[in-house]
Amino acid sequence: MTQADTHSSKIAFIGGGNMASALIGGLLKVGTPAKDIKVIEPEPEARDRLETRFGVQTWGSPGGFLQECDLTVWAVKPQVFKEAALAAAQFCSHHLHLSVAAGIPTPSISKWLGINRIARAMPNTPALVGLGQTGLFATQEVSSMDKARIEDILSPTGQFLWVENEVLLDAVTALSGSGPAYVFYFIEALCQAGEHMGLSPSAAKQLAIGTFAGASALASQSDESPSILRERVTSKGGTTFAALEHMREQGLSQHIQNALFAAQLRAKELGEEFGS
Repeated sequence: MTQADTHSSKIAFIGGGNMASALIGGLLKVGTPAKDIKVIEPEPEARDRLETRFGVQTWGSPGGFLQECDLTVWAVKPQVFKEAALAAAQFCSHHLHLSVAAGIPTPSISKWLGINRIARAMPNTPALVGLGQTGLFATQEVSSMDKARIEDILSPTGQFLWVENEVLLDAVTALSGSGPAYVFYFIEALCQAGEHMGLSPSAAKQLAIGTFAGASALASQSDESPSILRERVTSKGGTTFAALEHMREQGLSQHIQNALFAAQLRAKELGEEFGS
């Protein structure tokens, strides 16, 4: 399916938060008419922002207008997914469904909607600037054309990959879904250290963010592993060596891994907690 094919059909968004905004913005960039995007968002202020920013149609609750669409994107919080799905189910039984809600498994979504043509996406917030990472899983009822359409929708937001086992989306959630917060946390620490060492806040911020951006670009463009790249900038007895030795002594690598395991477990718990 080409992107031109996606422009002739209407898309419904349930929920109008940041991720919905990233996807809507991407669709408009590749030529999807704003009139073909319909958004259900209970909050009046959020609806006003979406209409002003994107020119899309918005509603406070589902209705017959959903029957004009053939794809629904679920961008709601996990704790309200069931209620929202039950309210909309009668209007979108013929749709392809794409969920970007963390943790809610496809069997639960299928039970609430009465349909099995469901894909799940686990994006992250850099999708807002076209540099996102998204993990994808689809049920057997999702065709290759359906997958191509989902890829067309997600491609303006960054990179994506499909996983064969749905449980792996919990790992994607822990690594890349929550990952930007880990990066921001590390940048915060670098900024604070820079200021303690005498740099101005603006200088520390520039150096911290620029270093992350540059190192990430170098790792992306290099054929060498991150460990080899790390070794290339680490001279024994030098400044980098001193910093890394301190991190090793503090068990930083294991702490980071344990943090991801905690996020993975919480993603699984969300499915159990809100997916019943």
